[in-house]
Amino acid sequence: MATWQEIEKEAPEFAERVRAVFGAGTNKTIATLRADGSPRISASELDFADGEVTFGMMGGSMKLRDVRRDGRIAVHSPTLEPPKEGGWSGDAKLAGRAVEIPAPPDNPHEGAGFFRIDITEVALTYLGEPADHLVIESWHPGRGHRRRTRT
Repeated sequence: MATWQEIEKEAPEFAERVRAVFGAGTNKTIATLRADGSPRISASELDFADGEVTFGMMGGSMKLRDVRRDGRIAVHSPTLEPPKEGGWSGDAKLAGRAVEIPAPPDNPHEGAGFFRIDITEVALTYLGEPADHLVIESWHPGRGHRRRTRT
């Protein structure tokens, strides 16, 4: 597993593009695991700061219960409709394990949980130039950055 800072050091241009796609909107989609092992998807916000990806969850929420029981998660960037003519920044995804961290000192939310993500995978998918193929870039610990195309 890795921190965001490690990805920024190993593949800075890739990390910058992934961060920009995640920053294109407020609500991301987070996937957690229910007690029976089935997936749950929910809206969430996250932050890239100080070399880490962090997020919080309201106290009593089902996703908070999920993550405290089993920290494996996946997060998808905001979904934006591709424009008719070029310029689509793509979709970004990351997966890993949520690790609980102390609440910020100014936290007004009773029972909320705060987490960083120990990252196992990052992916960025977008249209190539010309827009007749798909480009998939990914990063994994131990393997680093990889770029593939599909037609």
